[in-house]
Amino acid sequence: MTTEAKTPLLERIPYQAILLGACAAIAAALLLGVDNATREPIAQRKMEDLQQSLAQVVPDDLHDNNIVAKPLLLMGADGKEVKVYQGTKAGKVTALVWETVGFGYAGEIRTIIALDPEGKILGTRVLSHKETPGLGDKIEAAKADWITKFTGLSLGNPPEDQWKVKKDGGQFDQFSGATITPRAVVKSLHEALQFFEAHKAEMLEVKP
Repeated sequence: MTTEAKTPLLERIPYQAILLGACAAIAAALLLGVDNATREPIAQRKMEDLQQSLAQVVPDDLHDNNIVAKPLLLMGADGKEVKVYQGTKAGKVTALVWETVGFGYAGEIRTIIALDPEGKILGTRVLSHKETPGLGDKIEAAKADWITKFTGLSLGNPPEDQWKVKKDGGQFDQFSGATITPRAVVKSLHEALQFFEAHKAEMLEVKP
């Protein structure tokens, strides 16, 4: 008398597929739950960071509105949306603030730039970067005063051909061993001034 060999339950293909699908569904549900739970706190933290950065480049006495309340959405030269924040006082635009992006030695360098209605830089600060500590991180206001030297400059001051680091024939200092980093910041700020010139009429129109 012979006995038929039976496949263990755990080795049957349908069971394995169902088990795998169940595990995937549970993992997806957990990820969704974590995302929902952290999305609002992350967004709140980003807004707080933005407001702190705005306070560094736009003095409180320069505006009487909530700058971040109604951003102006414009299209950048790269086809990406640019969110411009308008500071107003007595119904007139007194400051314009937005983020710019340069590409340094280790990747993106994100900065925030503030201009007055004439296109003069009120201030600029680095928001994030991954440049080398002790070298490229001198673009941070907490590490050096290099970034503060852009205050008061504009598209025509210095002349167009001087918006470069000194190594490239311009007027801005580079860092020893880290020329790529300041070069990227100078370029992105110069492009920001050109962006203002191209969208000046839109930026200076007070939105209801």
